[in-house]
Amino acid sequence: MLMRGGTSKGAFFLSRDLPDDPAQRDDLILRIVGSPDPRQIDGIGGAHALTTKVAVIGPPSRPGTDVDYLFLQPSVDEPLVSDAQNCGNMLAGVGPFAVERGLVEPGGTEARVRIHMVNTSSVAIATFPLRDGMPEYSGLTSIDGVPGAAAAVRLDFEDVAGGSCGTLLPTGNLVDSVEGTDCTLIDNGMPAVVMRARDLGVDGYEDCATLEADNRLRARLEQVRRAAGLLMGLGDVTASTVPKMTLVAPPRTAAGDICTRTFIPHRCHEAIGVLGAVSVATAAAVPGAVGNEILAASRPGPGPGEASRIERVVTLEHPTGTFEAAVDIAIRPGEPPTVESAGIIRTTRKLFDGEVFARPR
Repeated sequence: MLMRGGTSKGAFFLSRDLPDDPAQRDDLILRIVGSPDPRQIDGIGGAHALTTKVAVIGPPSRPGTDVDYLFLQPSVDEPLVSDAQNCGNMLAGVGPFAVERGLVEPGGTEARVRIHMVNTSSVAIATFPLRDGMPEYSGLTSIDGVPGAAAAVRLDFEDVAGGSCGTLLPTGNLVDSVEGTDCTLIDNGMPAVVMRARDLGVDGYEDCATLEADNRLRARLEQVRRAAGLLMGLGDVTASTVPKMTLVAPPRTAAGDICTRTFIPHRCHEAIGVLGAVSVATAAAVPGAVGNEILAASRPGPGPGEASRIERVVTLEHPTGTFEAAVDIAIRPGEPPTVESAGIIRTTRKLFDGEVFARPR
């Protein structure tokens, strides 16, 4: 099934329909999406990382959950498939897909599907409307980066902090100097490196094409990314899509709290990923982290070292609009911040259901 999930798009498969061997599975996926080829002309890929994604859904392997969700990120121009991260946008389609395929059979007018996110061994709860026992895709909820409106899918996350790196702040520091640049290295569902745009010599308001054309900036970001990957316990990230690199700047509009530009890892994201947004919003909310000074300028909170409970909806500006992430964080003097909960609203839509023919070897 081809589905749009949030601001991403990709193919959803039942796990039983793909090879068990990861190498054989990845080879098949590359031939299905048409990689490596920048146009993916001989496959169903969207010629961009955001529209070339794969979700593999199967019976639950974790007690207390309804389904397993393995996210795979095929490269567009290289013969690589990564399982090093989650995708919160594609996550929006997992619950409806599970209902469509009969893995979950909810009743009433609303489904609540507990999803085991295999990549990081964490749990998300998807809540969405039903009509006659099937997902209702029509609705009035709009999200920036997607035309029109659709039914809301609420995603609540459990225990996502440190899912890839082992802890919310992999180095134990709110700020690290990485290759001479102040960064907050954080993992609240997605390993992210948060930096001030001005420290990289840009405003942080440029469009994606301008930022991608800045070879000096891209080389600098890659230098920081590789060094940050080691510090975050991710190892050599040269061939990986994590950590995500996010530049932050003061908001441009009264509706925003902080402006963002994210790289995945070399293409500038036209919006911002769901779990990346949760990680960046968490950093912005924590006193002393990179970006908190921007948020505090308009919405003062506790100072560094003060005990508090921070419950905020942080509105992140991105190249095509805004994204709201709700975070609930406990701050205790002398201890790392503790994420109590995080949640967002997305939409999804079924685009196509049928049979795909893989390119021959």
